[in-house]
Amino acid sequence: MAGLQSRSALSLPFSLSTAFHNLSLTASKRSFSTTLATQKIKPLPDYIPPYPYGPNQVYRQSNTGLYGGVTIQFGNKISQGRNEGKTRRMWKPNVRRKKIFSEALDEWLYIKVTRKALRTIRKSGGLDNYLLDDRPGRVKELGVFGWKLRWQVMQTPKIQEQFRKERKRLGLPEPPTFEEWVAQKEAGIKAQAEDQTNIKDVTKPRYNTKLY
Repeated sequence: MAGLQSRSALSLPFSLSTAFHNLSLTASKRSFSTTLATQKIKPLPDYIPPYPYGPNQVYRQSNTGLYGGVTIQFGNKISQGRNEGKTRRMWKPNVRRKKIFSEALDEWLYIKVTRKALRTIRKSGGLDNYLLDDRPGRVKELGVFGWKLRWQVMQTPKIQEQFRKERKRLGLPEPPTFEEWVAQKEAGIKAQAEDQTNIKDVTKPRYNTKLY
């Protein structure tokens, strides 16, 4: 009996820290991560023309709203007290979710927009005028999200009628339909392929060898 008690006493841990040290923590794994996942850039559909400036690879959040070309800025914070020196810091854009009405689409759009872009929209006279501006600086400000929204506005009957009146005033011809454009494109590709495959016969002499 004394031998059993002494054996059980030897098998027990002699301190609380040893008891916790002997516990295995391999079974309790964390099922989440605090590291932010890299934001993926959604490509534009095939029926929308490609954006000429491409998506923003540095500040990818700007591809999901109207940011007006604003990105994160970095600089120094200058201390004026006893600990004079510079401290690195950053300034994030002032982004808000706003309901903006589109007359062409005839609906309220709930989109992310910066204060800078919102002021420009109000100065332009509305969201549609802001999106339809064809200046290179404005197109670059739109980003991928604004480019897609611009295409949706341009396809509405109201804007198409506006373009038709403008072409008539300027004396410009009507653009071809989609089916006509596809037929012209296929005809051009076919003609180019025929020109490339039409190999001239180089074995023919270039001068008359007939003797008189």
